[in-house]
Amino acid sequence: MKIFRLILTLKILIIFLSTTELWAQGKEIFGAECRLCHSNQNIKDFIQKNWINKTVDEFFVYNKKTMPAGEPGSLSDQDYFHLVKYMLDLGDVDFQKSSLTTQSMPSTKIVLRDQKRLTPDAEWKNFGGELNAQRYAALSEIDASNAHMLEIAWRWKTDNFGPSPEIRNVSMPIMRDGKIFIGAGSTRNVVAIDAETGQTLWVWRAKEGKRFDQAARKDSGKGFSYYRDNNGNGYVIVVTPGYFLVSLNAETGIPNPNFGNNGRVDLTKGLRRAPDRNLDVGLTAPALVVNDVIVVGSAHDVSFRPPSKANVKGDVRGFNAKTGKLLWTFHTIPEPNEFGYDTWLKGSAFYTGNAGVWAPMSADPDMGLVFLPVESATGDQYGGDRHGDNLFANCLIALDVKTGRLKWYFQLIHHDIWDWDNPTAPIIADLPNGKKIVAQVTKQGFVYVFDRSTGDPVWPINEMPVPQSDVPGEWTSPTQPIPELPLPFERQGVSEEDLIDYTPEIREAVKKLLKEYRMGPMYTPPSIVGAKDGTNGTLSLPHLLGGANWEGSAFDPENALLFVPSQTRVGLMQLVNEPESSDIRYISGNDPAPKVFNIPIAKPPWGRITAIDMITGQHRWSIANGDTPEDIINNPALYGVEIPRTGKATRSGILVTQSLLFAGEGFGGDPIFRAHDKLTGQIIAEIELPASQTSPPSTYRVNGKQYIVMTISNGKKPAELIALSLPD
Repeated sequence: MKIFRLILTLKILIIFLSTTELWAQGKEIFGAECRLCHSNQNIKDFIQKNWINKTVDEFFVYNKKTMPAGEPGSLSDQDYFHLVKYMLDLGDVDFQKSSLTTQSMPSTKIVLRDQKRLTPDAEWKNFGGELNAQRYAALSEIDASNAHMLEIAWRWKTDNFGPSPEIRNVSMPIMRDGKIFIGAGSTRNVVAIDAETGQTLWVWRAKEGKRFDQAARKDSGKGFSYYRDNNGNGYVIVVTPGYFLVSLNAETGIPNPNFGNNGRVDLTKGLRRAPDRNLDVGLTAPALVVNDVIVVGSAHDVSFRPPSKANVKGDVRGFNAKTGKLLWTFHTIPEPNEFGYDTWLKGSAFYTGNAGVWAPMSADPDMGLVFLPVESATGDQYGGDRHGDNLFANCLIALDVKTGRLKWYFQLIHHDIWDWDNPTAPIIADLPNGKKIVAQVTKQGFVYVFDRSTGDPVWPINEMPVPQSDVPGEWTSPTQPIPELPLPFERQGVSEEDLIDYTPEIREAVKKLLKEYRMGPMYTPPSIVGAKDGTNGTLSLPHLLGGANWEGSAFDPENALLFVPSQTRVGLMQLVNEPESSDIRYISGNDPAPKVFNIPIAKPPWGRITAIDMITGQHRWSIANGDTPEDIINNPALYGVEIPRTGKATRSGILVTQSLLFAGEGFGGDPIFRAHDKLTGQIIAEIELPASQTSPPSTYRVNGKQYIVMTISNGKKPAELIALSLPD
């Protein structure tokens, strides 16, 4: 009996090893012969749709007659055995019933495995994960017990994507059908990468000539979108640096011949341009695909020092995702016969530009609504040529995605002169208390929360008096909308109590500095260099880059917690008159934000993550994000001073899963990636990276394994894309 059991055990082991070897060899053949045209998900769908209850030998013959494409039958029978075994495994076929070996191809029906034992792939479909922009994934393989074991599964380098190496790449990786899609290089090459191995599958480069030379935004972009038609075909949706909208076949990278003109639509056509102004428009954020409509915004050159008060208007447009046909245009700066035109005094709506949507967008496809976070109008810190509240600049807008008609709007800043434009994708959530909300996270440290169907504020938003400008020619709103809840996630306004005072020498240096500048509560306006009171600008907190910025926040639907990464950095708003540079009376000066003894003047933490309870509007916790920088620890002016953990004044990227909150430190921070307890903020694990995280991270599961991917850069070498996973 013992001998019989031993023989049986050996037979089982031989079968197992044979099956494992078949799978490994089949995977290698698939990668070499089939991966260019077929993804794992593509094969899985094909088998489950067409081959269930057919026989294994029929599947073998079919593949031998049709594969590889262009050279069917060119492999050996042994290779086809390996390939069929691997593909049936991708299709979740029960091999005990099909009994596939290299000696025979049985006439056994192909059947699915027990569905309870299957672990389906989980994609990261959009910039924010889903269209709701929550940056949440219902994955838990990586948890508090093993996060410290995360290691690099593969690395993908951008070294050869030109025309010159890109040091900082912020392209947000999305994963669809087993492929990662990401931008690389200043010409915004579109790259498809195997999500499991990091192998490059295809590359597409726009050849734009002079359009690229004149482009307002030359970089790899913030990511792409994806469209699947009714036949199951996938397309990567791209906005190029030269402002073309392009649809690429997701399997091959070949432009879709049924879209626009040979795969592309010229987005400069139909723009409302200002007279005598060069084309100043592009887009780095991904377009958004909602219910067969592609919604496209715009980004302009930075408007701190615009050459003119006139510019291209940042209209938002909807295109048919199948054909590229223009469906609608929404005017963010109204025409004379449109609602909101009267908020532009003295006819300033005619020539004023910008007011685009450069930030990522979000949508509720069930309600048929797309949400637009609109930026400020020309220029960023002086509005003397555009008196009035300036609708729809600085608004959160809900549009009907089919028609482009306005459903509701709320202006978060009237007549913005602080460059606190809306930077993040609005977060869409269904709360446990039954409320269906949309939440706009802002540079100025507020979260504005609305019923997403009606636009009614969830908590009161009150018009509060704010300081007024004394800059010649300027107009300022007497009030600004201030939400009662949620509580601000950043410090707002500058007073002496907000500034560092660690030693008598530091305290004295700060007092001396303050004699040169104005300061005050939030919405204290910019001021001119050489003002009558002897000052040379206004100190501002939050900084014009935030607070929060485009990297966005994350929402945990299980605990109704909103996680907001932000930076605390004092900015300097100063205006200068340079008629040789601009026809605007005042543009921004060039002086950097002040420091004393090379120390930032705001009290730390300088980088933080705040968890906000979206049921109560109260903070659950707030932590410094990042250790104290070495140059602060070793600063002679701080000798003997105990400095609390300061965090870094960088723009962090985060994501949340069923088990953990993950956060990097952003470009310029330390090469550390952390896993946090969602309910307390406690650091669970610290994972060393080859360089600092630069793109927001995303996570997905493929073939039963969870990965976390992000771009990284040390500021010196070309950027990389890396994937983290648990060891096998």
